[in-house]
Amino acid sequence: MKAIACLALAALLAGCGGGPILANPPAQRTVPTPPPKASPVVVADPQPVEFPRDDAPHDRLTEWWYYTGHLRDAVGRNWGFEFVIFRAERGRFPVTWASHLALTDEAGGRFTYAQRSEIGPQVDRSPADGFDFTLAGGGPTPWAMRGHDGVDQLNAQAEASETAGDPASVGLHLALQAETGPALHDGDGWIDFGAAGSSYYYSRTRMAATGTLEVDGDTLDVTGMAWFDHQWGDFIALGAGGWDWFAVNLEDGTDLMLSLIRDRDGSYPLVYGMLVEPDGGFRHLPREGFSVEVTARWTSPETGAEYPAGWRIELPGEALAIDLAPTVAHQELDTRPTTGVVYWEGSQVVRATRNGQPLGGEAYVELTGYGAGESSTGSSGGSTTSASTASTRAWASRLASCARTDSMSCAAAR
Repeated sequence: MKAIACLALAALLAGCGGGPILANPPAQRTVPTPPPKASPVVVADPQPVEFPRDDAPHDRLTEWWYYTGHLRDAVGRNWGFEFVIFRAERGRFPVTWASHLALTDEAGGRFTYAQRSEIGPQVDRSPADGFDFTLAGGGPTPWAMRGHDGVDQLNAQAEASETAGDPASVGLHLALQAETGPALHDGDGWIDFGAAGSSYYYSRTRMAATGTLEVDGDTLDVTGMAWFDHQWGDFIALGAGGWDWFAVNLEDGTDLMLSLIRDRDGSYPLVYGMLVEPDGGFRHLPREGFSVEVTARWTSPETGAEYPAGWRIELPGEALAIDLAPTVAHQELDTRPTTGVVYWEGSQVVRATRNGQPLGGEAYVELTGYGAGESSTGSSGGSTTSASTASTRAWASRLASCARTDSMSCAAAR
């Protein structure tokens, strides 16, 4: 599961009180005021996930469209990328958006990222059977993401002045084509979190990518492979201690997703995975179907957070062992201005064996909840991860209950 609810919480809930969303100013364009709409018809979950219908946005509390991937340029240099758009609905307040863009220069050991946010329905131009977003967020060039039934386009460009990590002007312009059908997590695309809510979740684990990167004025032709996650549901806070997420593409065509959700006490109340076969068939992996061992650690010089920085994954039933190590150590994103937390997400070196035979591949890993003081810089309230106080947890719980009510009750939840 790619549960970024805690990442999105601070920024995406800030609208329930009129406070600032992020340090970067929102887009300077007129925000249309939509006419009042009737309360949505609440349909009992779970519902069947259908395509291409469910590529489109949903009337739910939290939703995101999330890409990571691996690219190679004409001279053989390898690049990793992340591009995500988050969407949140909170009662009668305008829909709120946040977006992150990141580029890893694996050969040069550089990592550059940018973030934006915007409020209002003007971001969304989606048809009924796809998604089409244009997010300005105060930047000179809008970021765009669109897709329909596994045929997607990504366009995002950031000036050096709006980037962090290793500052540089960067651009990502990709056409994507899914090589297999969508894989439904937990078998049917529905995950029940109990008291924390619920989520629909599917992935397109192999999307052929072609296009260009722009790095400090140089345009590079690239090809490669992307992993796409789409998740939506009526949940806000999940994984109070953070989570580790793994997406692995092996050269034999096998794909693997693992999700380890931590509680504040260090326990793992939710651990599961999904294995996707070369023909696109997929199956759920229970926690007893695999093991993950941390083999190295890295401490961020910027935030002081200590992260796992190497892993040994074993699937005994598949005679499969996978060793992961970051291509670049410092793939940390401080997204407190837009999503309230610091997290680590980056490309990996993959060394694997199956039945004792060497096997290569590519991978991305996401790590949250390892930093202290991960709280919003706006007026949305306290921390959203392991530093959360009991009062903040109660506030978030009350706010969840206001999602489909009027603005007064939503404001009262603050």
